[in-house]
Amino acid sequence: MTADVAIIGGRVVTGLGDDIEGATVLVQGGRISGVGIDVEVPDDVRTIDASGAWVLPGLIDAHSHIGAHEEANGAAGFDGSEVTSPNTAGVRAIDAINIEDIAFRDALAGGVTTVVVKPGSGNPIGGQSVAIKTGGGPTVDARVVRADVSVKSALGENPKETYGKRSQMPATRLGIAYVIRQALLDAQDYAVRRAKAGDDGTPFARDLGKEALVRALSGELSWDQHVHRHDDIATALRIADEFGLRLVLNHGTEAHKLAEVLAERDVPVIFGPILSSRSKVEVREADPSNLATIAAAGVRIALTTDHPVVPIGHLALQAAVAVRAGLPRAAAIAAMTSSAAEIVRIDDRTGALDVGRDGDVVIWSGDPLDVASRVLRVFIDGVEVHAAEAGG
Repeated sequence: MTADVAIIGGRVVTGLGDDIEGATVLVQGGRISGVGIDVEVPDDVRTIDASGAWVLPGLIDAHSHIGAHEEANGAAGFDGSEVTSPNTAGVRAIDAINIEDIAFRDALAGGVTTVVVKPGSGNPIGGQSVAIKTGGGPTVDARVVRADVSVKSALGENPKETYGKRSQMPATRLGIAYVIRQALLDAQDYAVRRAKAGDDGTPFARDLGKEALVRALSGELSWDQHVHRHDDIATALRIADEFGLRLVLNHGTEAHKLAEVLAERDVPVIFGPILSSRSKVEVREADPSNLATIAAAGVRIALTTDHPVVPIGHLALQAAVAVRAGLPRAAAIAAMTSSAAEIVRIDDRTGALDVGRDGDVVIWSGDPLDVASRVLRVFIDGVEVHAAEAGG
């Protein structure tokens, strides 16, 4: 279901670097059809007066586990990590998402309308991620923005801990890199055999995990690399070079140490979570100012709450903390909107108040980077999906 709506009179922050006072955002058929001062609103379109308020695109959390690591459900709601094998490339995050997770309500209350849900980081290769809306459709499939975003991979402490305590490979960084390389080599061989079988017309046994890795090798899927330490970042770059992967760093705690290299190679960083503690050795140098450093070097950035590590409704609060630590305001907004959409390759649909994109619009009481501001109303595809309680 979609709806036509015109939001008029607010301060429109497009996500593309423009702030327009007293502007109109017109949504028709679920898509944005006009943005600006002189937009003509048809008589039959519902009009909402946003005078004195700020109007932004719906925010994007580029790395979360919402719906797969459910709030308040304990072990019964923990379905995001299939840690029974070091390589589970064939599993898909979409099969674990419960859209009745109460965190989706929190996402809307925080202005977050799109999330990329990823498998956890217990495995060197964890599975495939999906981009979905946080409201609107009755099923997760009805909310999909991009069904196939990436293959999630992890370096560092998490897979070491998962398998090391079992005395099983990979128990070291050496072993983790080996598992990843071997899986990618096997996928390359699989692709050759599959092509030959197609040419010969001979039977061929399909393998879901290798199919996913072949798509990553071709660049169809990004390679989402969970990584914190600078040496693990170097390993991620090395493996990406060896196999031609479309690398995206996730977390990037020490990415500032290689900022110039990442900028030169155009390797994006989905940074964060910013509000969490230094809970393990590899995040001992975590600091929000590191994000300002990599952005200044020219690295493309997005933000993650890593929900439920940081509650998803605090995405904008993380951006505010990053600005306090030196990130330019426009870059902080883009890291939750246009830049995030570009990195996860959904910028044809979301990430900006721009003609042709989805009608995902959020009305804020004030600047979203002001901690006193709150979300007043949220629209997805032009349909109102959240309204703040009066006086709340």
